[in-house]
Amino acid sequence: MTFQKEPPHKHGNVGRSAIVLVNLGTPDAPTASAVRRYLKQFLSDPRVVEIPRVIWWFILNLIILPFRSGQSAKKYATIWTNEGSPLRTHTDAQALGLRAALGERGHQDLTVAVAMRYGSPSLPEVLSKLKQDGADRILLLPAYPQYSGTTTGSIYDAVFQHYGSVRNIPELRFVRNYHDHDGYIRALRDSVLNHWEQHGKPEKLVMSFHGVPKRTLMLGDPYHCECLKTARLLAAALKLKPDEYVVTFQSRFGKAEWLQPYTAPTVAQLARDGVRRVDVICPGFIADCLETLEEISMEVRHEFESNGGAQGAGFHYIPCLNESPAWIAALAEIAEQHIIGWPTQLAPSQREALKKDAEAGRAVALQLGASD
Repeated sequence: MTFQKEPPHKHGNVGRSAIVLVNLGTPDAPTASAVRRYLKQFLSDPRVVEIPRVIWWFILNLIILPFRSGQSAKKYATIWTNEGSPLRTHTDAQALGLRAALGERGHQDLTVAVAMRYGSPSLPEVLSKLKQDGADRILLLPAYPQYSGTTTGSIYDAVFQHYGSVRNIPELRFVRNYHDHDGYIRALRDSVLNHWEQHGKPEKLVMSFHGVPKRTLMLGDPYHCECLKTARLLAAALKLKPDEYVVTFQSRFGKAEWLQPYTAPTVAQLARDGVRRVDVICPGFIADCLETLEEISMEVRHEFESNGGAQGAGFHYIPCLNESPAWIAALAEIAEQHIIGWPTQLAPSQREALKKDAEAGRAVALQLGASD
């Protein structure tokens, strides 16, 4: 076993704390080649696709990547902005907001970084940079409110794999989920109410979560249950009756049965049943991305309108939480609950005392012959 080279040790350094906000990832550009690289990494993860590796290699490399990369690139092009991928820009903005919110709460000397599970900046890249910067306490905060082995579990895999070749491992903490966190539910509620205040209330609110194969539920993945709990709590916060909302699952891939009901067919059926106004929100996504801006706001809108739904104002997509003040405050609450005990909330005199202790230790080490 060969371990990575450690950065030079400097006596007298004061340890730092860091939070890494980890999202799924995005291609670097809306091009077939960039999408192919991204999809290959994403779909090669055994947490994402649980098919025997040899069989899946042929399916992925000979069928999916050659044909789907170009198709997906065209979809990415419809949502790409001058700043780049919406998922990346929103995640970056959330990290900046989180750092500011924690600073207002008195947490000093705290780094907030962004990493992507697939694509750039990669988790290993970000974790290595934090080590170079002297971070010896790291909180991993996934952008997934509901836990699934296909998402949060995969982040754990990547973190443990990275540190499997690291000699000096920092203190690590993980946020597993926050699907029922009060701040998260409040932020969702405020987002819906703000939309309704501007556009009126629909006949039906559709809460669309990202789908996963049904077999993962049968094998013990808690994702389905956590999605339903989020939906129940949001419905209660909005004071909705059972017939005023429906929970669905989107982004089905392949021929296997996934969690149901599926979003697009459900919305189409609502239109055929005479429902004139439908709002769709995606509580499982905290940042707008391809699955929300293109799949829901464009494709599912088309399904609604082409099946008899009112044109134009009949279908509303409620944006993700993104950088809304309520969500940034909730994100700060979630992070704060997981860094309890870390020296991030010190008075100036306490920080100065830590620096003096570190300098005194450095002086002693040098006197004893240590190199610096």
